[in-house]
Amino acid sequence: MISALVTGILISTVAIMRVRQIVVDCRDPQRLVRFWAALLGGDPVDRARGWSHVEPPGSVRLAFQPVAEDKAIKNRLHLDIEVDVIASAIARTLQLGATRIGETVTDDQGSFQVMADPEGNEFCLVSPA
Repeated sequence: MISALVTGILISTVAIMRVRQIVVDCRDPQRLVRFWAALLGGDPVDRARGWSHVEPPGSVRLAFQPVAEDKAIKNRLHLDIEVDVIASAIARTLQLGATRIGETVTDDQGSFQVMADPEGNEFCLVSPA
């Protein structure tokens, strides 16, 4: 926090922060951006130095950064994708090239299904109760 004294009044200035984009490390950004664009909407954009991104309507930009190594362990962070009907969302996601991980879980909060995109990055399809 930065403070300034202006005409005898202490003014605190706090930097405003927002999430600009979520970046996913991957082997094939052009392939992965097309999966996510088909799933969430938006147009895939291929950028310089192998990067790609998509800006799904009403959501934050997803960017895909090329890396040399394959994904080796479980994600420490994942996306929850809200859906209206979980069964049809699972079917559509599988059709696009995702993999289902485990079974659908239902509790008092709703239902969720863990999925993995074509490079193994986990995400959840979530249908609130």
